[in-house]
Amino acid sequence: MVERDIEPHVSRVAKRHPVIALTGPRQSGKTTLCRAVFPKHPYVSLEAPDERRFALEDARGFLARFPGGAILDEVQRAPELLSYLQGIVDEDPRNGRWVLTGSQQFALSGAISQSLAGRVAMLELLPLSLGELQRFKSAPRGLFETLFTGGYPRIVDRKLPPAEWLSSYVATYVERDVREVLRVGDLLSFQTFLAQAAARSAQLLNLSNLGVDSGVTQPTAKAWLSVLETGYVAYRVPPLLRNLRRRLVKTPKLYFVDSGLLCHLLGIRDPDELVRHPLRGAVFETWVVSEVRKAFANRGERAPLTFYRDQVGDEVDLVIEHARELIALEIKSGQTVASDFFASLDRFEAELQHAGAKTKVRRVLAYGGAPGQERSDTRVLAWNEVGAYFARL
Repeated sequence: MVERDIEPHVSRVAKRHPVIALTGPRQSGKTTLCRAVFPKHPYVSLEAPDERRFALEDARGFLARFPGGAILDEVQRAPELLSYLQGIVDEDPRNGRWVLTGSQQFALSGAISQSLAGRVAMLELLPLSLGELQRFKSAPRGLFETLFTGGYPRIVDRKLPPAEWLSSYVATYVERDVREVLRVGDLLSFQTFLAQAAARSAQLLNLSNLGVDSGVTQPTAKAWLSVLETGYVAYRVPPLLRNLRRRLVKTPKLYFVDSGLLCHLLGIRDPDELVRHPLRGAVFETWVVSEVRKAFANRGERAPLTFYRDQVGDEVDLVIEHARELIALEIKSGQTVASDFFASLDRFEAELQHAGAKTKVRRVLAYGGAPGQERSDTRVLAWNEVGAYFARL
């Protein structure tokens, strides 16, 4: 196992909280991480039917087996346990005893907010960042291989063909979760929906159009998308909403969590296809935004991500409110820095000035080439510098 960037933070919060809850996509390495950080804790997976049945039928008896605490894996499979765990924690509030993992963020978070509020540290483990990927001997080389491979640890650790593993991942986890949560009977329609959603990554989300192009109603598209978000397949980034001269869009943008899964759903079967693929820019933007999100998650923070877009189409891909300043990040997949790459940043900064905003703007450009540049008004990041830059904030 390679060390994960979040590992030191997990160890720190375990000294301050009786319960640690680690959520994230399936196969992102949650179990491996928890067993490495807490090697003396008993481990039980609630994916196992007998363990889940025991937990559901006799929660007190199930938890009594672990007087010193335990790692409870995929705890969203038996959310009733959390109410009983509350009483146990209140009787013995020693820190670091209970470690919960889950791959359905909203279901788990909702149960925790009701049962363990004030007792639990909530953390997210996302797929591997670039820095983590590079700790493997078989790490992908270059931008396009990195985008194509994605960040699921098993692919890199076992040197598996990404397309082969991701195909099984979709069938085993994504489609299964949808069937279990929503009782979807028409799997073919969901597969069409999944492909159509992938084609919209890094774009404004229009649920009506997504539903029409997928052959389902808008309420169905909304319900299916919520399952993708719950299971850490996709997520939305809200628009920046400020009082400016220009009217701003109020529609969120859609992103997929992992660029490798995105490439698979787009039908990309070789890294070289990305060089001329019409959605190369969207795949690169998806990867960059994910790197930023991982940088925050790995230090235990929720990434304060927004974007700027007005009604005439001026846009900055990502705007991050951090430490009393706005970090305006423009993302370009081109491998050579061109002067027009900075135009959106110029217009955004001018708009803030005209509106009388006092907030400082830090201008950052991420592009698909190398090296990075330190310009007088803009920090230009090479593609392989993005994660490290935001990890240092």
